[in-house]
Order: sequence, then structure tokens, then C-alpha cells
Amino acid sequence: MLVELYNHKLCVYANSLVNDYSLAEDIVQNVFIRVWERRKSLNENYSLNSFLYKLVYNEFIDQYRKQQSIMLLEKKYIQTLNKITNDKDEDATQKMIGLIMQAIDNLPTKCKQIFLLSKKEGLTNIEISEYLNTSVKSVEGHITRAYSSIRKSVDGRLNKILFLIFNH
Repeated sequence: MLVELYNHKLCVYANSLVNDYSLAEDIVQNVFIRVWERRKSLNENYSLNSFLYKLVYNEFIDQYRKQQSIMLLEKKYIQTLNKITNDKDEDATQKMIGLIMQAIDNLPTKCKQIFLLSKKEGLTNIEISEYLNTSVKSVEGHITRAYSSIRKSVDGRLNKILFLIFNH
């Protein structure tokens, strides 16, 4: 009933905020999902109309913040990529990558396995802990030790290469 009554109105409102109708539809869909998930705890005394519009606005703000952080990460990635591709000495870049890969190879077996599952395979810490039947804290500790060891093995300028190799 809510979708039939409010979908078009909320999409128009969301579109006025984002100026992208597909994104506006996604925002409204997320709002309806959130309302459905919390349907039993909704307060009857509040105006449903105001409540839905406020949820759309809040979802827009959340989407905007996510987009900003993604844009910063993409900007950093592009800057790093440009710096490396503008490097005249391709052998130096290959040497840096080789040093990082050597540092990874020198990690203790379990630490190396967890680091590669996280960074190369893109698994989450929870997925790794379930796969290896270990705690999430243990996984986090191994990844932290791996980064620390790799940074010690290579000088600071190689952090950018590390970021490009494992950009998950």
C-alpha cells in the first residue's frame, strides 16, 4: 500500500535531490526496505508522509557521504597510478613490485596465507576466519603484522605500489 501511495512522489523528491532518476529510485527502494524491516517498531503517532520524506532525505545524505569517500579513494588511486605510469624508469617500478612480492613471500606461512586471502582474493576477515576456522581477531592481527612487516622490508615510497597491487 505504501509503495502504491508514495513511490512516485518520493521518487520525484529524491530526484530533486540527486538529479539522477535511477539513483532516486534506488534511494526510495532502500527507504521502503528499511520501513518494511522496521514495520513492527514504527510509531503510529508520527505522520507517515513526513516520516517517509525524512527517510528519503537521510538516505540521500548517506548515499552522498558514501559517494564522497569513494571519490576520495578513486582520486588517490588515480594520482598514484599516474605517478607510477609517468615514471620514466619502468625497471624501477618493476623492481619496487618485486621487492613487495619478495616481502610477501618472506612472511610466515599463516600470515602470508591470510594476507593473500584478504588482499589478493578479496575475502573479508569474517570469511577468512570461517574458512580457516580461526577468530576474526586472529585474522586482523595477521593482516596487521603482514602490513607492518612489508612496510619494514620496503621504504615508504613503495606504499603506493602496495596500494595499487592490493586495491580491494
